[in-house]
Amino acid sequence: MPALSFIKTVPILRIWSAPLPPPQMARGLSVMALSAVLVACGQSAAPEGAAPAGGGMPAPEVGVITVTPGDVGLVTELPGRLEASRVAQVRARAAGILQERLFREGSDVKAGQALFRIDAGPYAAALQSAQASLARAEANKAQATALAERYKPLVAENAISHQEFANAEAAQKSAEADVAVARAAVQTARINLGYANVTAPIAGRIGRSLVTEGALVGQGEATPLAVIQQVDPMFVNFTQSAAEVMALRRSMQAGQLKAAGADAASVRLVLEDGSEYDKQGRLLFSDLTVDSATGQITLRAEVPNPGGALLPGLYVRVRLEQATAGDAVTLPQQAVTRTAQGDTVSVVDAEGKISRRSVKVGGQQNGQWVIREGLKAGEQVMVDGFQKLQMMPPGTPVKAVPWKPQGAEAPAKGEAPAPAGATS
Repeated sequence: MPALSFIKTVPILRIWSAPLPPPQMARGLSVMALSAVLVACGQSAAPEGAAPAGGGMPAPEVGVITVTPGDVGLVTELPGRLEASRVAQVRARAAGILQERLFREGSDVKAGQALFRIDAGPYAAALQSAQASLARAEANKAQATALAERYKPLVAENAISHQEFANAEAAQKSAEADVAVARAAVQTARINLGYANVTAPIAGRIGRSLVTEGALVGQGEATPLAVIQQVDPMFVNFTQSAAEVMALRRSMQAGQLKAAGADAASVRLVLEDGSEYDKQGRLLFSDLTVDSATGQITLRAEVPNPGGALLPGLYVRVRLEQATAGDAVTLPQQAVTRTAQGDTVSVVDAEGKISRRSVKVGGQQNGQWVIREGLKAGEQVMVDGFQKLQMMPPGTPVKAVPWKPQGAEAPAKGEAPAPAGATS
């Protein structure tokens, strides 16, 4: 065999020509002989004239989603602040010493519930005095009425003068007026006596007491005692740029967008920790006046708050769906490259070639960009695998695989790429 002749000639002559000790010389002879045999076998296994075995790198895999146009709600995220739907200040309308607090601070109270008790002694005495004045006025009225009734037949018989009868009738009417005044005084005294028991004007949650027991209240002005707030539902006040509102209205007038009415407008709150509040609100109104200092328009929405998780004064982010775009697509934000020159995406064709495509972004929804122009149904948009292409020559074809969000289960083999659409 050619391999054996190679071993007998070249390696043996080289080893014997080297000045090595006998053990090292034997090991060297064995290694060279084994190498020569492997080389000879490899040469005999390959056919004559064949090229060395080898293959190119497989096409890199990139994650894509298939474009599926549909109706997409345009969501705008704006800063806002929560506010109680109703606020009532509890004030002392009667002057006196505050004797007792009748509620627990921070609790829920009902409309008409007693909250404070003010010393009612002076007001009770005033009521009794007014009642006595009313009794005296009624007695005078009875006397004047009786006199007028007695003079009436006498004047008909000319037993008395007409002047005397006129005076009797005038006294009767004066007595009736005194009775009316006395009754009003009694009513006023009764009202003032009622002010000594301070009640809740509305139902809601009451805060801390602003005065202590034993304090003198109501001297010269209505002393604030506590504050009651209704926190279910809650109001959220937020502002939007007037330029955005005008652009939105122009798009609606041109037929590019469909308006979402106040009842249909979806309002979601994003709390300070980034979590989304689980209750959906509704838009109440949009102000007609633009703030001259900021160029903003004020809007208000109503949000349910049955558990009291939302607190007045809390800053939130408001996600407001004001319009719906037809034949639009939603793409993950990493699929869109936004620059000063415009917005672009990478489209993968059937042959695996990538091309850049200019698109028009019309807002965002649930963390995804809403693409209103630039894509057609069935096209595949590259979402993942950009780093792989940086190490490849330009124009390298790729293998499109369905893209799944991070944390989602991988699609089964042969499954079609996830459609790029949005829920309105």
